[in-house]
Amino acid sequence: MPMKSYKPINILLIEDSLADIRLTQEVFKEGKINNTLSIVMDGEDALVYLRKSGKFKNVQTPDLVLLDLNIPKKDGRQVLAEIKADSTLKVIPVIILTTSAAEQDILNTYAHHANCYIMKPVNLEQFIKVIRSIEEFWLTIVKLPQKEE
Repeated sequence: MPMKSYKPINILLIEDSLADIRLTQEVFKEGKINNTLSIVMDGEDALVYLRKSGKFKNVQTPDLVLLDLNIPKKDGRQVLAEIKADSTLKVIPVIILTTSAAEQDILNTYAHHANCYIMKPVNLEQFIKVIRSIEEFWLTIVKLPQKEE
C-alpha cells in the first residue's frame, strides 16, 4: 500500500532548552513529513514572530505551536493567553510541551484554550516517543485550519 503523502506544515517551537530543541529537530527530521520547524527561545520573540513584526515580518504563520511554559522574558502562560486572546492567532493549535506537572498549570492552560497539555519526559527514549506521537497525531490525523496568507 503506498504511503499517503502529507502536506508539509509550519511548526513554531517556543523552547529555551538547547537540548530539547536539538532533539525535537532530529525527531522531526527523521519523520514522514517534510515540515518546517522554526524556533524562538523566549516569550517576547514568540509573540513578535506570531504577529509577523520586526525581524520576523517575513515569516509564515505557523500551522501548529509547541509551547514550553517555562521560558524567559514572557513565560508560556502569558504567551498562550495572548495567542488565544488575539482574533487572528487564536485558531492556531497550541500544544503545551513542558516539564511542569502542576495541576494549576494544567487547569490554567486549558482555561486559556490550549489544545493539549503534554509533560516532557526526562527519559530520552520517552521524549523521542512523545515528539513522534505529536507528529503522528497532529500532522497526519488532525485536520488543521487553512491559513489565509
